[in-house]
Amino acid sequence: MSETYPRVETKPETSESSAETLSTGIDVLDRKLGGGIPAGQVVALLASPASQSELFLYEMAAARKTLYLTTERMPADIEYGLAWTETSSDEVDIHRLTADDPLGNARAVIEDLADESLLIVDPVDPLEAVSENEYRAFMNDVKARTVETRSLTLLHCLDGRTVPAQRDRTEYHADIVFDLETRRRGSSVDNSLSVPKFRGGKSLSETIELHLTSDVTIDVSRKIA
Repeated sequence: MSETYPRVETKPETSESSAETLSTGIDVLDRKLGGGIPAGQVVALLASPASQSELFLYEMAAARKTLYLTTERMPADIEYGLAWTETSSDEVDIHRLTADDPLGNARAVIEDLADESLLIVDPVDPLEAVSENEYRAFMNDVKARTVETRSLTLLHCLDGRTVPAQRDRTEYHADIVFDLETRRRGSSVDNSLSVPKFRGGKSLSETIELHLTSDVTIDVSRKIA
């Protein structure tokens, strides 16, 4: 006769429902995500270089104190974009990462990430060009700092004609993946956002239609309940 042993049930210290949720700044997206994004999550935003994905970044930056790391454009260009979309730059701290050591520069800057804030890396592509071990360590450091400060990290990933070799690693390390698709239809341009990956949660079964103009608005006529 085989012996039976009492089942030991374990209960996690925190649950998805009790986790602190931070707003994305986009009301309909927040509702679809159950209130927003859980604190401590790293988000990868995949978007074409020809899209207006920067407006999506600015909308999220408007929702909370933001540490903005730019790897391509000058800080003055970011400030102009924020002003043009009427996003206050008072709470946005912009840093231009050095071309000779962007990864080391980024590591030093993220030490200043404030509690319950937003870290934006725009775009992350130059950082994906370093060695595999260096980039893996960096992504783990970003995750740890994001969790420690109960913040959010948004990695802007340009999804164009050429994609960095380590893009798969970025998407793997990311807790959430936003995929912004831009389509040209005659004289109009349509933008739709899908969420194929949501670690610890659930991906959305439908896309969200976005009108990316001077600010982000949502088309509720078709795919939004």
